[in-house]
Amino acid sequence: MHNEESRLHPITFIDPLAIDRPTYDRTVPARDSYQRRIDYLRISLTDRCNLRCVYCMPEVGMQFMPKDELLSNEELLRVVNACAQVGFRKIRLTGGEPTLRRDLVSLVAAIKAVPGIEHIAMTTNAVKLAPIAHQLKAAGLDRVNISIDSLDPQRFAQMTRGAKFADVWAGILAAEAAGLTPIKLNMVVVRGLNDHDVIDVAALTLTHDWDIRFIEVMPLSGVADVANDGVVASAELIGRIESEFGPIRDLGMHDADPAHRYRINGARGHLGFISSISEPFCSTCNRMRLTADGRLHLCLLRDNEVDLRGALRSGCDDDELMQIIRHAVYLKPWGHGLPDGVLPTLRGMSSLGG
Repeated sequence: MHNEESRLHPITFIDPLAIDRPTYDRTVPARDSYQRRIDYLRISLTDRCNLRCVYCMPEVGMQFMPKDELLSNEELLRVVNACAQVGFRKIRLTGGEPTLRRDLVSLVAAIKAVPGIEHIAMTTNAVKLAPIAHQLKAAGLDRVNISIDSLDPQRFAQMTRGAKFADVWAGILAAEAAGLTPIKLNMVVVRGLNDHDVIDVAALTLTHDWDIRFIEVMPLSGVADVANDGVVASAELIGRIESEFGPIRDLGMHDADPAHRYRINGARGHLGFISSISEPFCSTCNRMRLTADGRLHLCLLRDNEVDLRGALRSGCDDDELMQIIRHAVYLKPWGHGLPDGVLPTLRGMSSLGG
């Protein structure tokens, strides 16, 4: 069924109503052409954000999508229902910044009610999280990942271009109190900006039962200048941490989790290293991304997309929608093309949600 040419040449955009698609077996979970089970959907609820983090967005010049180009709640829930019926089990809500959605709590509840959806997580900058953490938990949100790129308030403001560290810290504590656990804190490490903060952030695991995840900066649209010179390989970070704390215990990787996990001796929490650049983990990838404007983005670091919004607004029924999603899963590339010089240019991180 697979077009061998698509393995060799990048697909940029697919209109699913304008191509011939095979008929897929409705009785088995969706798999790509490499037989990876794809069961994790990351949903960008908005491309807007209240911050301008240096590794995510340019400081000025951002143009956000008009509201009529975004999926409505009804359209979004149709996609989630169709995805659940083809085998997706885990949802992650992202942005932009998902807490900017005024209907976030009710949307979480609606997604949680979809048969087949077993787990809902959210990635957030936590600036607006504290007042709604308990509401989100009650609605069905299972846990959160929170961005925290430094413990130094001044450097944190520099990295985020304006956030108050106290607001984010309050969000972390509120999430923990609400039971949105295990708490995972994401630190995107950029050489020359915050790489010297890694030891302090890692030390949080000594006293907190949190997962601290160090992420290699990625060359997405709008921040390539930061990424080109800013990557600090995970192996280097591990060396720095071991110089401070002694040998750390290697706990390996768990299923399709992209983080290679470690623990400092005697620590309550864990360290994780997401090494998309230096040590790609494409063989275990189980995820796809739904953009706020309704495109299935097939690989974070490629431009391949399948247009679901167009299909929805052209009147496709639920059965056809499921077949389109199965076809999109089948077309998922093996992995990114950075070693071959293939760079993503279509979207920035703020419209993909990581």
